[in-house]
Amino acid sequence: MEELEDKTEEKEVEKLPQKIEENQEKEEAADKNEGKEVEKKSKFSPRMLELFEFLKFLGFSISAGVIQIVSFEIMFDLIGWKVWWACHLISLALSVIWNFTFNRKFTFKSASNVPLAMSFAFLFYVAFTPASVFGGQALKDIGWNGTLVEALMMVINFVLEFVWDKFVVFNDKFMSKIEKVLKIHKKTDKNIKNKGNV
Repeated sequence: MEELEDKTEEKEVEKLPQKIEENQEKEEAADKNEGKEVEKKSKFSPRMLELFEFLKFLGFSISAGVIQIVSFEIMFDLIGWKVWWACHLISLALSVIWNFTFNRKFTFKSASNVPLAMSFAFLFYVAFTPASVFGGQALKDIGWNGTLVEALMMVINFVLEFVWDKFVVFNDKFMSKIEKVLKIHKKTDKNIKNKGNV
């Protein structure tokens, strides 16, 4: 009786990789079919859709820019807190939160895995923030107007963030590849833990 159960379990374990592959193929086929349906339903050319996407990004970036410049001006000029980098950092953080939220939901309509998308958005700012803070402070120190420096940093941020968001953060193909890699590592970690327990 036990031998029969063991053989049944072995057969199920042998079939498991095949089932996983079949499920992945079904998911990929469903993704391809969804893409075709979207293409058929769209009345606009791909270039027009990209233009609309850019214009939405521009609109939300302008609104984020208003938040950034108003919060910067309140701290830097109205309150009189003349520490440029601190005012810039706080206003940048407010702008980023606003911009990420609205572009994820309305512009790119993407990032089903929000924590992963936020992690990649954070990576962008890990590089951009020190560069803008130290570069902006250096320009301010040599006599540039603080508001002009803030505006320059906003323009640079707009261009670089659009490219990063479009091709990395809200790129479903890229993110699905990252998710697959992370799942493989998670399974590997579980297998190592299970082997250690045996």
